[in-house]
Amino acid sequence: MDRREFIVLAAASVAASPFAAVAGAGDFAPRLAAQTDATQPADPRTTRLGATWRGAAADSAQQVGIIEIDWERRAVRVASEVQVPGRGHGLQAEEDGGFVAAAFRYGTWLWRVDADGRPMRSVSTTDEPGNRRFAGHVIVHPGGEALLTTEFDADSGEGWIGVRDRRTLRKLDEWRSHGPEPHQLLVDPDGGIVVANGSVLRTPDGRKRDLDRMDSSLVLLDGRSGVLRGQWRLPDRRLSVRHMAWSTLPGLARPALGLALQAEHEDPARRADAPLFALWDGRALNVPTFGGGGAGYAGDIAPAEGGFVVSCQTTGQAMLWRHDAPSELTLIARMQQACALGRIGEGAVVIAGAKGVGRWHPSEPALLLAWPQPLALGSHWTPLAPRAG
Repeated sequence: MDRREFIVLAAASVAASPFAAVAGAGDFAPRLAAQTDATQPADPRTTRLGATWRGAAADSAQQVGIIEIDWERRAVRVASEVQVPGRGHGLQAEEDGGFVAAAFRYGTWLWRVDADGRPMRSVSTTDEPGNRRFAGHVIVHPGGEALLTTEFDADSGEGWIGVRDRRTLRKLDEWRSHGPEPHQLLVDPDGGIVVANGSVLRTPDGRKRDLDRMDSSLVLLDGRSGVLRGQWRLPDRRLSVRHMAWSTLPGLARPALGLALQAEHEDPARRADAPLFALWDGRALNVPTFGGGGAGYAGDIAPAEGGFVVSCQTTGQAMLWRHDAPSELTLIARMQQACALGRIGEGAVVIAGAKGVGRWHPSEPALLLAWPQPLALGSHWTPLAPRAG
């Protein structure tokens, strides 16, 4: 049986499920890449994930909390939840098993939650100088004493990186992101900061505006001063670089950065055929594969051995890109509204969908578990360390 046949048969075997995982799309096992923001759980039987969600209804209260998955018992439970002022987005795991959650674009809040899911501290940009809003993501500064948040001026759209005290969350400084609407940021293996300037401007009520003026870019900032060290753009100005992950690729001396793309073309056909994935090796930003069946919308991205997994929420798919087949994207999972990804243990990726969670592993059977209650998970979740004691 060749690889393509196995994918088709695996998909058919679970077609009656509200979401379907596809196993057997390659023979690899992810390793930890340098300077990633994921925390590996110590117990392979149980996964703790920091997440944001709301109930099934569109007007349900927004929550942040902890979801626990017991793979041995095949059980998912909401271990904790706390209501927040608005929709959440990016999360940063902390060493004690808690996390920091940042508000979705135009949001004003940043919250810290402890390992038991209890809110410990929060700040609002409305209490700070300038008309700033959070743009969705937060990371730990490479020095360990500060947090960095993507922000923008609510009037002009100009992008900023907030430098915040890690304990109090209060802003200490801010750096220019050198582009409009910065979205995600990560620590570079050399100690710099890479920032994805998405450049999709919006009106206060969320409608996109001025797409003909898009200027999306990948930026490298000095990790100590915030000074611009480099900037890269794709030839197609209607492609927005948004989400990123590091992965170790054979033949490269340092981890490579994978970027999930979102197309903003006015022509529906061109948008549907737009690439989903770009790659930065520290020198050049390239698009190795085009199309892929994701309708021009890549949501989350996670590392895999020799490649990356990208989720496509609008088409309900998760795709694998590998360095040894750079022009291809291989289907590994089909789930309704597949989006949030997380790398756990050795070789596994957890994928959140509308009806539940899938666990994909290259050499083990796929697992599909339903949510314990109706909920709509946010775009991201992050593996958490076990609780102390």
